[in-house]
Amino acid sequence: VQLQASGGGLVQAGGSLRLSCAGSLRLFSVYPMGWFRQAPGKEREFVAVVASNGNSTYYKGSVKGRFTISRDNAKNTMYLQMNSLKPEDTAVYYCAQYRATMISTYDYTRALRYRYWGQGTQVTVSS
Repeated sequence: VQLQASGGGLVQAGGSLRLSCAGSLRLFSVYPMGWFRQAPGKEREFVAVVASNGNSTYYKGSVKGRFTISRDNAKNTMYLQMNSLKPEDTAVYYCAQYRATMISTYDYTRALRYRYWGQGTQVTVSS
């Protein structure tokens, strides 16, 4: 297993969860890492991405201000702190490694630009 996502669960609207993505990838700290999510019957969508050194982050508009992506390269782990959760945040959340060492603002939302996907963790937000 190269990427392991965890931390999902059932939470009421307005609540919080913190997802983790532990990597056993060689050169984990060299590449940006991202979170995607997929709700039933919908396509997988971009949520957030963090640069290799953690200094740059980008978010899907609807989660900006509520979610925070971060990473600890010493632990080969990435996080997604989710606050003020809404029922529409319900989905399986996946972590993945970006293919290039630098984030391109042209394609960081595209799933095809990521590799080494984790198995996903379910987040369910009840109203």
